[in-house]
Amino acid sequence: YIIEPKIDGLSCAIEYKNGIFFRASTRGDGQTGEDVTPNVKTIKSLPLRLQGKKIPEYFEVRGEVFIDKKDFDFLREEQITKGIEPFANPRNAAAGSLRQKDSNITAKRKLKFYTHSYGSIEGADKPLTHSDYLDYCAKLGIPIPAMRKIFKTSEEIINFYNDYANKRFQLPYEIDGLVIKVNSFSQQSFLGNTAKSPRWAIAFKYPAQQATTLVEDVIFSIGRTGVITPVAKLKPVKCAGVLISNSTLHNFDEIERLGLKVGDTVIIERAGEVIPKVIKVVVSGRTGKEKEILIPKFCPSCKKDIYKDIKEVAYKCLNPLCPAQIKRSIFHFVSRGAMNIDGLGEFIVEQLTDKKLIKNYADIYDLKKEDLLGLDLFKDKRANNIIGEIEKSKTQPLSKVLFALGIKQVGEKNALILADHYKNIQNIMKADLEDLSQIDEIGPIIAQSIKEFFNREEVKNIINKFIAAGLNFQEPEKEEANLKFSGKTFVFTGELESMSRSEAINALRELGGKDSTSVSNKTSFVVAGNNPGSKFKKAEKLQVKILTEKEFIEMMGTKRS
Repeated sequence: YIIEPKIDGLSCAIEYKNGIFFRASTRGDGQTGEDVTPNVKTIKSLPLRLQGKKIPEYFEVRGEVFIDKKDFDFLREEQITKGIEPFANPRNAAAGSLRQKDSNITAKRKLKFYTHSYGSIEGADKPLTHSDYLDYCAKLGIPIPAMRKIFKTSEEIINFYNDYANKRFQLPYEIDGLVIKVNSFSQQSFLGNTAKSPRWAIAFKYPAQQATTLVEDVIFSIGRTGVITPVAKLKPVKCAGVLISNSTLHNFDEIERLGLKVGDTVIIERAGEVIPKVIKVVVSGRTGKEKEILIPKFCPSCKKDIYKDIKEVAYKCLNPLCPAQIKRSIFHFVSRGAMNIDGLGEFIVEQLTDKKLIKNYADIYDLKKEDLLGLDLFKDKRANNIIGEIEKSKTQPLSKVLFALGIKQVGEKNALILADHYKNIQNIMKADLEDLSQIDEIGPIIAQSIKEFFNREEVKNIINKFIAAGLNFQEPEKEEANLKFSGKTFVFTGELESMSRSEAINALRELGGKDSTSVSNKTSFVVAGNNPGSKFKKAEKLQVKILTEKEFIEMMGTKRS
């Protein structure tokens, strides 16, 4: 057996022809994927020309693109200083950097790459074992993990796993476990794969790291829909190598469940995310000076009354003019999944709203270069870039605009369903409740939410302002010939290796398919990644066709050119 670190990065396939780097893709099957060639070329440790004597005619290596912990910390500090929403964790940083439109920005992020397997090799002898493969890559100049061990027994593996639990924090990069593989490729081939994963490999993840600290205060955050979320301000403590000072408490029911008070000693847990969770109160550590956490009577931002629906756990501010809600709605509007206005981070939006330059997201399209130059840390180039991004966002399809508007219960999926059905914003605004309710997957509750939203006078004014600014309120027609998944419903379960869940869903929708979160007799296929959940068992029970990730990609039918 051979053991390697399970690096928390983004899967990438890199191709060489006659020793020359010529393509990189975010999907590890080598057949389809997001082309990230210009950005991967900026990874300094990755050779653009292979070295050595036995260079293959064609070589596809697969591995992880990641960022070291110190470089991630530096990047987060830089983003916060510039008013850009910081990446939540190193994996998100690697993924976001790899998908940058400007490779000059990617180059500054100091990404790294380690190979963990290969897809194809032509014009050279194929290695017999995984350790041979890694040695071969090292001779060619392809980066390999510094830590790799070969063991003969399961007892040796378990002992090493336990010994490495604390040593892993000394690594310059984040890992969330170890991968154990059968070393021999012939034995790997003999063992084969299940629908879920290879029989010859397994990932041993480490449990989430814990630390003990003090709750110094509890503040209240207001979301774009008015939901009030309690946040614990913690005495800074290191957990899994990261200094932690905040933790969401989710809602007041969670505070009651924990029995939490200000001044309590608590155990926090961090599992791959920057913001951890409070899992337990150390009651024995109480001194009697602790204070009850009281539900606020008024919104902390606008001082208006707050409200709680008996059917929901959250307390809400219902004031549509609440400054905190307006800011959060603007953050959502400019986000990547919505209008994708790159450069308009939280720090900038805070300044724009505080200076009354924008009162809602429609005002973004009135911004001038001079407005931006009056903000902190702004120069000509940065102002021009943001004005350019604002202009570019006007071409976003109707589905993106609908999602950006922040309609209650209309996420990316329902926004796409509405856009596909109505084709333009005017048709949606004219649609009656009965018409909306009859759309598949919309139903009466969501339909009511849509009608209430578009009946609001301020929303009508915003839409008119968007039209005057030249926003695209049309959904592009899809070519029927390309809709090979039309009428098919897919459910995804488990962790995909060669693409993210959202990438898979977007690819599915592009081909006319529908995605669902639950398995039923109407489900056409269930796509099973690593460690699938209860949906896998339900699919077996209902005899729904189960696809591996590779089979799903093959069904999409995009071949390597």
